[in-house]
Amino acid sequence: MTRPLFADLDAVLSIARQGSFRAAALELGMSTTALSNAIAKLEQRLGVRLFNRTTRSVSLTDAGQTFVARITPAMTDIHDAMLAVQALQETPTGTLRINAFASAAREVMAPLILPFLRRYPQVKIDLVTEGKLVDIVAAGFDLGLRPLDLVPSDMIAVSLGLPRENAVVASPEFLRMHGAPNVPADLYRYRCIRARLPNNALLRWRFEKGGVPVHIDVQGAITLDEASLVRIAAREGMGLGYVQEADVRDDIAAGQLVRVLKDWTPSLAPLALYYPGRKTPPAAFSAFIHAAREFAGGKVS
Repeated sequence: MTRPLFADLDAVLSIARQGSFRAAALELGMSTTALSNAIAKLEQRLGVRLFNRTTRSVSLTDAGQTFVARITPAMTDIHDAMLAVQALQETPTGTLRINAFASAAREVMAPLILPFLRRYPQVKIDLVTEGKLVDIVAAGFDLGLRPLDLVPSDMIAVSLGLPRENAVVASPEFLRMHGAPNVPADLYRYRCIRARLPNNALLRWRFEKGGVPVHIDVQGAITLDEASLVRIAAREGMGLGYVQEADVRDDIAAGQLVRVLKDWTPSLAPLALYYPGRKTPPAAFSAFIHAAREFAGGKVS
């Protein structure tokens, strides 16, 4: 098998997985035009069309479905063989692709990911943040990073042990003008900063005390879909915000935000790295899992 053909077969599988030439091109690190030309040449070489293409969608032809089904096991074996050889390297190299919630990525960036890259300068990390759960295997990721209670049951999980909780915060000026709520039900009388979830639903603020959960549909003049924007709006006195405590810890310490209803926001499930079982993981993968276990044990600063 020549190297160009190997790359072309990887390209076919990427397009089939992503359902898009553009997304596949991004995954493969090449232009959409170059990818389209490569597939066109491969189709010409095979004498069949592998993909049905319109301006809005891409789908496999019948021949393409047969082709993908036949080459997938072989390509998996080839990649596994390459990983097995790479695992023998003394110095970890290569790229690790990690999928995470943005809030989770922010929590581990400084204490885990950046120290790892400084320790292993020949390793690259491609960190993709999404607000929805994805199938990391189907999407071509090596690892996922999510709260432990959201990790699929068929995955191996490494709990990072980070304490996590939500926090209701507001600027000191806002609280001086309006006072602080004492119980969640008081929030109905306050201007709040609403948050929209990736599925387009509005976030219901969740509280709990004595084992009894409480959910509040807050009201406010502004609705945002990113935690960093909620933080800015709260600091500017636009209302009470409901965010991850880790995202506003420095603001609270600096006196720019004040936390309220603390006894109503219980601990959340810890963050966990997760991945499918692998027979022979590459050295970079093994090194990162080792670093994560060190971090969980409090050995990484």
